[in-house]
Amino acid sequence: MKSKSLKETIKSLEAKKISIKELNDEYIKNIKEKNNLNIFIHFDEQKIIDQVNKLEIDNSNKKLKGIPIAIKDLFCTKDMPTTAASKILENFNPTYESFVTQNLLDDGAVFVGKTNCDEFAMGSANNTSYFGNTINPLSNDDEPLAPGGSSGGSAAAVAADLCLGATGTDTGGSIRQPASFCGVVGIKPTYGLCSRWGITAFASSLDQAGVFTNNVEDASILLESISGFDSRDSTSANVNIPNYSKNLNSDISGKTVGIPNEYSIEGTPEEISQIWEDAIKYIESKGAKIKKISLPHTKYALPTYYIIAPAEASSNLARYDGVKYGFRADEINSLDEMYENTRGKGFGKEVKRRILIGTYVLSAGYYDAYYLKAQKVRKLIANDFNDAFKDCDFIVTPTAPSAAFPLSASQDDPIKMYLNDIFTVPASLAGLPGISIPFGKDKNNLPLGIQILGKHFDEQQVFNAAYCLEKSYE
Repeated sequence: MKSKSLKETIKSLEAKKISIKELNDEYIKNIKEKNNLNIFIHFDEQKIIDQVNKLEIDNSNKKLKGIPIAIKDLFCTKDMPTTAASKILENFNPTYESFVTQNLLDDGAVFVGKTNCDEFAMGSANNTSYFGNTINPLSNDDEPLAPGGSSGGSAAAVAADLCLGATGTDTGGSIRQPASFCGVVGIKPTYGLCSRWGITAFASSLDQAGVFTNNVEDASILLESISGFDSRDSTSANVNIPNYSKNLNSDISGKTVGIPNEYSIEGTPEEISQIWEDAIKYIESKGAKIKKISLPHTKYALPTYYIIAPAEASSNLARYDGVKYGFRADEINSLDEMYENTRGKGFGKEVKRRILIGTYVLSAGYYDAYYLKAQKVRKLIANDFNDAFKDCDFIVTPTAPSAAFPLSASQDDPIKMYLNDIFTVPASLAGLPGISIPFGKDKNNLPLGIQILGKHFDEQQVFNAAYCLEKSYE
């Protein structure tokens, strides 16, 4: 019988208790049975079988050999479609692998498919995809729930037991919030730890790859695989990647834990405040010292993010014009008409909204008033964290301001959707590592998440603190 633990499955494969073929056959069966959740944009059974056949005759000791992994459809994958969940890229087949996916392949992972996401990673509910909404596998029959976004398909794939791990990207909370909604573990590492090469760009100074798994130890194993320096990405950090899983330690005695005053937001549901309090009490019972800290510029994080991210999106998405690749509109009489019609028909409503906002804040006369000012505030937010970390080892906050909400509630109000990132955006602006782990449930028995934030490149501390908290449920 297969385990939901990646580590335990690796042991079973090594001990020949289960074969790579038997393991992946079970996941193929699961994916086909749960196709009503619309988790995968691309699923090719024969391609999985071909990967398995190659690995079964491979005598090397690859650390993820045969492990089924789902890939967010923002990562370029050779000879497998990469659409960014957009009509404008629906026919795009890259001729190369992204840095992250190549690392996973080198370690022997089996790609079970490309997961659905918000179009160009712009969304918090997985409801902006050209390929339709992903449904949270924790939904009841009466009301389909949002899996969170933008990496909702990857979080849902892990939660629905369609893979043992999945890749995601996090620009303002797109790994941590879906992890909270789907009741799985999701980590966004320090900006620069994982190369962005081959990831469809949204906001280049914020985008960062990460992973989803069923537990903290599995997340540490996968992050080791996808991290590393890459000269093709000018923002890639040339730092030593620790052996996170071997160094995992739940002992946090003597550590100082920061609790930010500014994350106690009026209107936060009582259940969220309660699990936060429970997490703090548990950490304190394990010998850590609790310290109230202040991050005074937190209130400016969301408006700052929603100036910087659309501005960078406006620049990044200018390349999708119908000239070299992707969708091109028919019935065009001039070059200008081709650009207008292609982009008008190829992009969805939310993407067009953000391109327009971004173009506006970058335009002459507004650049200084909006974009330049937002960059200055971003620096102040980063400085707040730097000052706080002089007095504490890590920070504990809620992950999201609610449990998973009905998909029907997420359709019309973009501002309401943007507020879903209220607890996750500040760390993204500062480039800090953050993990969300399941911690408690709401009155409807839906999972809630706790977020742990660490210093730059201190993923080990983040994992250790999460590992400690996770043990409170054992």
